[in-house]
Amino acid sequence: MKQGWEIKKLGEVCELSAGGDVPKDNFSENKTEKHKVPIYANGEKNDGFYGFTSKAKVIKPSITVSARGTIGYSVKRLEPFYPIVRLIVVTPINFKELCLDYLGYALRKIDFKHSGSSIPQLTVPMIRDYQIPLPPLPEQQRIVAILDEAFAAIAKAKANAEKNLKNAKELFESYLQGVFENRGEGWEEKKLFEITNKIGSGSTPKGGNENYKTEGISLIRSMNVHDFEFRERNLAFIDEKQAKELNNVTLQENDVLLNITGASVARCCIIPKEYLPARVNQHVSIIRAKKEIIDPIFLNLLLTSKFYKDQLLFTGEQGATRQAITKAQLEIFEVAFPKSLKEQQAIVQKLDALSFETKKLEAIYQQKINDLEELKKSILQMAFSGELKVSEPLIETD
Repeated sequence: MKQGWEIKKLGEVCELSAGGDVPKDNFSENKTEKHKVPIYANGEKNDGFYGFTSKAKVIKPSITVSARGTIGYSVKRLEPFYPIVRLIVVTPINFKELCLDYLGYALRKIDFKHSGSSIPQLTVPMIRDYQIPLPPLPEQQRIVAILDEAFAAIAKAKANAEKNLKNAKELFESYLQGVFENRGEGWEEKKLFEITNKIGSGSTPKGGNENYKTEGISLIRSMNVHDFEFRERNLAFIDEKQAKELNNVTLQENDVLLNITGASVARCCIIPKEYLPARVNQHVSIIRAKKEIIDPIFLNLLLTSKFYKDQLLFTGEQGATRQAITKAQLEIFEVAFPKSLKEQQAIVQKLDALSFETKKLEAIYQQKINDLEELKKSILQMAFSGELKVSEPLIETD
C-alpha cells in the first residue's frame, strides 16, 4: 500500500441504504410538473427511470448501485432523487475525506458477489464490508482527473470501433439487398410452392420441455434459427419414439429453416448437416428447394435479404393477434431469381466472399471493443494500487 493511503470498508466511510417502494404520489404520467424529484430503479445498464414524486429520499450527491439482475452498475446522482427497489445508495459520510467521483471509480473496481438465488442480487449488508483504498483527498482528485481523461478517450475509441463494426455488418446486408432489388435480365418470378418439394412445420412432443432428452435426435426450435447462422445453444433432443411421431418433418441436408411465429418470425438459415438427423417444432418451417430450379443456399440468402424479409414480416402481421406466417401464405409467397443455376451459384460465391471479408472486419472491431473494456479494468487496477501516473495518452481514439 502506498504511503499515506488507508484501506477502508464501505460501511466506514459511506452511508448505505436500499431503495424502497414507489411513492404514492408518483407523477409518472406528468413529467412536466415543477418541483418534482425523479424516481429511479436500476435496469439493464440504464437509469431505469420510473417517473417523478414530490418527495426526495436522498438529498446529498450519491452513487447508486444496481442491486438486482445486472448487479454492480453504478451511476452518479448529483440532484435530489427517490430510489426505489433494486437500488443501493452509497453516500460519502464526509465529502472532505472522500471525493464522490473517486468513490464512483472505486465502486467500478469492485467485483461484487451476488446471492445464490436464481436472480443475482445485492443487499446493504452484503456490500458493507467491501474495501476501497483511500488516499488523501488531493490524491483522490488527481486520480479522478487522470481517469476522466483516460475513460473519455476510451469511450471515443469504443464509439469509433462500434461504428466501424456496424458499418461492416451493414456492408454485406446492403449488397445482399441490392442483389434482389436490382435484379438483372434472365430472372423469373415464381411462388414458393412451385420451386419447393416441401413446406411445413412440426410440433412439440407431448410433455414439452420435461420430455426432452440430453442426447438423441435434434429438435430444432425458433431459438436455434438466426439469420445466416444456426445456433446450437439450448438445442433440444428427442428419442426415436418421439421422432417417429414427427417423421413428416424430417430434415434433410441443405433444408432452409424459417421461423414462422413470435418475435423471431422470418429469421432464416440453412440446417448444418452435423445436426442431422433432426426434426422441427411448430414454430419453424422446413422449406426444401427443388434443386434443379433453385439453389438452396441462394434461396436462403434470398429469404434473409431485407427486400424479402420485409415482405415476410408484413405477411406475418396480417390478420392475427400474434406474429405468424402460415403454410398457405408461404406457398403463395412470390420470389424472383435467375433462371440459370450457374448464375445463382455465381451470386452465392460473390456473397460468400463478401461475407468472409466482412466477418474478418467484424472480428477485428469486436476484438478492439473487448480490448478497450479490458484496458478500463487495467487502468482502474493501476489507479487503486497507487501506480497511476500522468503520461502519454493511453490509447489512440481513431
